[in-house]
Amino acid sequence: MSTPQPVTSAAAPGAEPRTRELVLTLDCPEQPGIVHAVSGVLLEHGANIVELTQYDDRRVGHFFMRVHMAPTEGAALDQQSLREDLTPVAERFGMRWELHEHGAKRRVLVMVSKFGHCLNDLLFRARTGELPVEIVAVVSNHLDHQRLVEWHGIPFFHVPVTKDTKPEAEARLLDLVDRFEVDLVVLARYMQVLSDSLATRMEGRVINIHHSFLPSFKGAKPYHQAYDRGVKTVGATAHYVNAELDEGPIITQQVVEVNHAYGPEDLVAAGRDTECKALSDAVRWHCEGRVILHGAKTVVLR
Repeated sequence: MSTPQPVTSAAAPGAEPRTRELVLTLDCPEQPGIVHAVSGVLLEHGANIVELTQYDDRRVGHFFMRVHMAPTEGAALDQQSLREDLTPVAERFGMRWELHEHGAKRRVLVMVSKFGHCLNDLLFRARTGELPVEIVAVVSNHLDHQRLVEWHGIPFFHVPVTKDTKPEAEARLLDLVDRFEVDLVVLARYMQVLSDSLATRMEGRVINIHHSFLPSFKGAKPYHQAYDRGVKTVGATAHYVNAELDEGPIITQQVVEVNHAYGPEDLVAAGRDTECKALSDAVRWHCEGRVILHGAKTVVLR
């Protein structure tokens, strides 16, 4: 029998082919033998563990694990075969699990309104390869960023939203999600509230960003309200969207200190930086399979 050759991913012309590496993410009720059972299957498939991160939440009796693996020399990691052998282990321990190729780009749809700093940041990070994503479409209820998006060679869709047209707008969004085979929707300062039904249908697949003042300063010009109150920190929270407005499971937060010398415009600038950083981190960790939803919160295995 011939020695199996390593499976490789597509590479640029003239570049060395990249050996396929996989990432396994799982969670299940806490019990003995989980790591032993999983690592045994990986060993049988010639997998070398590059990175293993685990967390045992003893307060609730729940276990979380992420494994980044590469093939040992002369072996190949066949995703389908590995999936078949992991399935009975997952059933035995009652696991939720996901297996995907390391470095594979997730298909992302970005939604934006008038503020373009988060959109511009995501476009740049995606274009330079800093984020493992392919932005396949941008949807906006305004036309402000059409030229920017199209300069990047990405389809732009103008979907106006009013109280009366909201159901039709969300139906259009879901059509685009299906048409572009979207893995993740990112609300990059999209200033419209998604309906409960849409949030429920897309649970775990929509990430939003908001400033850290919520719920202290709501409505128009929150940074000006914060200035009037003499805040000492500004920041941002990136979270999954659910039926509770701006209260979905938190993925990451960014905070910076400010002082009395910061005017309203300075607070806005500082806030924009934290929003970009928090949102890009959340997108990266989600796409790398580091975020596990568990009830009202997340576990981020970094």
